[in-house]
Amino acid sequence: MKNLPEDFLEHMRRLLSPEELQRYVAGFGAEYYRGVRVNTLKCSAKKAKALLPFEMKRAPFCEEGFYIPFETQGLGLLPLHRAGAFYAQEPSAMSAVTVLGVRPGERVLDLCAAPGGKSTQIAAELCGKGLLWSNEIVKSRANILLSNIERMGVKNAVVSSCRPDRLCAALSGFFDRVLVDAPCSGEGMFRRDEAAISEWSAEHSRSCAERQLAILDSAAEALKDGGTLVYSTCTFSYEENEGVIERFLSSHSEFELVDCGADFGRRAMGKAVRILPEDGGEGHFAAKLVKKGELCDNTSAFYAVKTPESAAAMKLYDELFIGRPFGERFEVVGDKVLLLPEAEIPALHGLGVIRAGLLFGEIKKNRIEPCHALFMAAEPDTLRSSCSLSSNDERLARFYRGEEIAIDGDLSGFTAVLADGITTGFGKAVGGTLKNRYPKGLRK
Repeated sequence: MKNLPEDFLEHMRRLLSPEELQRYVAGFGAEYYRGVRVNTLKCSAKKAKALLPFEMKRAPFCEEGFYIPFETQGLGLLPLHRAGAFYAQEPSAMSAVTVLGVRPGERVLDLCAAPGGKSTQIAAELCGKGLLWSNEIVKSRANILLSNIERMGVKNAVVSSCRPDRLCAALSGFFDRVLVDAPCSGEGMFRRDEAAISEWSAEHSRSCAERQLAILDSAAEALKDGGTLVYSTCTFSYEENEGVIERFLSSHSEFELVDCGADFGRRAMGKAVRILPEDGGEGHFAAKLVKKGELCDNTSAFYAVKTPESAAAMKLYDELFIGRPFGERFEVVGDKVLLLPEAEIPALHGLGVIRAGLLFGEIKKNRIEPCHALFMAAEPDTLRSSCSLSSNDERLARFYRGEEIAIDGDLSGFTAVLADGITTGFGKAVGGTLKNRYPKGLRK
């Protein structure tokens, strides 16, 4: 116990029996939990288990979540990871979206979204329908969030970097569900990150609670009456968990705490859920709140304006895909051509929007060049031209390094590259050679 702050141990004594606390502290010398979540937008769990080179054991926190061996290395370099078939994620971190209970077609806000694990889990639950709005106030982290949204093939998202109070005031009453996975003191990370222990203090935990409450106050405004708000953290602190919920409810009579419906972890406040290592995850807390009252939607719709560039984009669209799989709502912003989500979206101006929908292409010298994100969101049966390679094909490794590769001479023009049948990028086929278009920043 000598390496753990005494203030931290004191509040753990209030949560755990002496025997549980002893087991918790003893667990610091054991292997911590590692996991992956299969991205059902691009791959089935059955296929992932058959193709990935490590054992996968079902985790209780999410239908598509699995434990993987502690010693597993190089996840980010695996072809299926590059193709967005799975997301490496601490298992209990998957619990909050399960509690949120997303349904296809809904409007969902992930207010503190980076690096994107929970946002991409929400996207999979939406099944490409409805709208996901993923926000991260720190711009550098928001760019990482966008990268993961693109890798996982999400087509119906808006990614922004905006203050929660400003964003939620502008989007008042718009969302069916809101997730606040709040910045916290990170006690659930102690077993796997010694730096988290050294950076912890009781004062920091108290300041986190104040910030968390302010974010929740903002989130309340963005939610429709009758909508669902889930508050989650990866800390054990009563002050940051139960304390924040109690203070929020005392000033928001329009909300009530409801049963989280979880069949994992242990109950907190009778209806919320807390997960500790003894429960199979590093640490998480989630509380589910429902907003009472009549249905209200105060936002105005935003519709794209057709331009000469969008007409040219439509021609390229039909050359690349069968059946226009991402809808037809083009918008041109500077030299970028976007395919907006098919769901109604509110006015975007002034909300720090980094990306709305799919980046279709870039305008270069009076032509439109398609972009990586467009192909990453494509299902194989919508592609007019594709080249499928197995994960152990040396040509796939060369493709990821940015090299040209030999392909079927019958293929021509912009051609998608599939890793074990999952879209992972594209190039331009010319005379049996694929000219590489894999993004330079991703090449390894």
